[in-house]
Amino acid sequence: MGSARLGILASQSADVRTFDYIVVGGGSTGCVVASRLSGDPDLDILLLEEGPRDRSPYIHIPGAYYKTAQGSLLKRIAWEPTSEQGQPQNPTMVQARVLGGGSSVNAMIYIRGVPGDYERWAAMGATGWGYADVLPYFKRAEDNNRFCNHVHGVGGPLGVSDIDHIHPLTRAWLQACQQAGLPYNSDFNSGDPAGCGFYQITARNGRRSSAATAYIEPARRRRNLRVLTETAVTRVIIERGRAVGVECIQGATRCVYQARREVILSSGAIATPKLLMLSGIGPAAQLSRHGIGIHADLPGVGQNLQDHIEISLIYQLNGPHSYDKYKKLHWKALAGLNYALFRHGPAASNLIEGGAFWWGDKSQATPDIQYFMVVGAGIEEGVEAVPGGNGCTVNLGQIRPRSRGEVTLASADFADNLRVAPRYFSDPYDLDALTDGTMAALDIMSQPAIAKYLAARHTPSRQLTARADIRAFCQQEAHAALHPAGTCRMGGDEMAVVDPQLRVRGIEGLRVADASIMPTLISGNPNAVCIMIGERAADILRDQQ
Repeated sequence: MGSARLGILASQSADVRTFDYIVVGGGSTGCVVASRLSGDPDLDILLLEEGPRDRSPYIHIPGAYYKTAQGSLLKRIAWEPTSEQGQPQNPTMVQARVLGGGSSVNAMIYIRGVPGDYERWAAMGATGWGYADVLPYFKRAEDNNRFCNHVHGVGGPLGVSDIDHIHPLTRAWLQACQQAGLPYNSDFNSGDPAGCGFYQITARNGRRSSAATAYIEPARRRRNLRVLTETAVTRVIIERGRAVGVECIQGATRCVYQARREVILSSGAIATPKLLMLSGIGPAAQLSRHGIGIHADLPGVGQNLQDHIEISLIYQLNGPHSYDKYKKLHWKALAGLNYALFRHGPAASNLIEGGAFWWGDKSQATPDIQYFMVVGAGIEEGVEAVPGGNGCTVNLGQIRPRSRGEVTLASADFADNLRVAPRYFSDPYDLDALTDGTMAALDIMSQPAIAKYLAARHTPSRQLTARADIRAFCQQEAHAALHPAGTCRMGGDEMAVVDPQLRVRGIEGLRVADASIMPTLISGNPNAVCIMIGERAADILRDQQ
């Protein structure tokens, strides 16, 4: 593609253009795939992203997470509650809509899950995706500022760092965890996450290390890589059973890009199945109902939806003991000056510095509850602030959910959102485990090390103490953790959408590489896993050239 301009471009051309590989979705996985493939100068790569470039300064400052967690870089998608969840008000889940995807807006927490997650994948037909198979790709991606050993790497594109600024309230909470019986754990990614400790985050030298900054920015001068933002792909073009290109909307212009070799869908667990179905790949009865011509009858497209579901426990503090004090203008200015001069201070923190992995269901081999100490209240969308303005939040989630949902088309119109039905708590096991995890969190917050900073428990009310009441609270107040996965499951059975080489069944020249391929959701934040999938996908594509 000798006529391509350098760097990241906004296309204004309606011409048909041809590339070797087209990657749809500039998120955590798509950025990795496009960058790695463009390392071969003989290949022309096109990366298409629906959202804007990652220009917002809030993206790159870790402490501005409270801005990216609620701002305009998110797409809000309604989801349908079930009778098991009470009556949540206007339930929505958010998905990133910006170059870098979730890695540009998330809390930057670096978690890989446990080895058993990947052994489960392999047992479900994802041959070659066991823990020993994926570990080298985690290490290849990583540039860790503390560890370099059999499970961690240095020199990779992705900055993984200790948090430079730790708030005293985080330390107090970790001491309270230990008072409650949790051991201290220095590395949640060692293969054994049990205990409490400090999170490592995807950052380098005080700045967020998103997939866009880690993978695309260093590659932006390559003449064979073109990145188009604000470009929505409306369908994959299929001819005689083969993906040959994509149709897009850029502003008010429709355009077509052709692929000589393959199209790779990396739009995430909500958008990827939508794009497949709009392209005639999915459950035949559903597609026919919307008047969509069928290229491949794959009943598993949109099924197997999984998400972590969370509870937020909110506390009012008896003084300015959290990052909430930096909502005041003079404190905010001081923090900004500290960051500008030294890349240090509160703005260098992701605001969620400490966490824990522990058991709700004690019969499980590894912890099934993840905890996050948020040193503030009202930071994340849907979580309220407290009277007096000084608060903290303990988030916790059941990290190996058994409930399964689905995404289905509402119409054949690309502009319409999917019907998203996560069916949280459709398996009562999840609610029971989350209830037990919540009881443990309340116990931690009663320990002396943290209790001396608390004025009152704001949510749930202090009157709720019995397990039955806490269970009802969890059922009513649990919210999406924004980790959807599994809707284009990898495997070898008839419900699998892609094979272990990530090829879409029944269609040549089309692959999926993102969170949707996970047979089961991993035990923790999935961003690091999405980056690993990108590394593995790029190797698969290179090996099959």
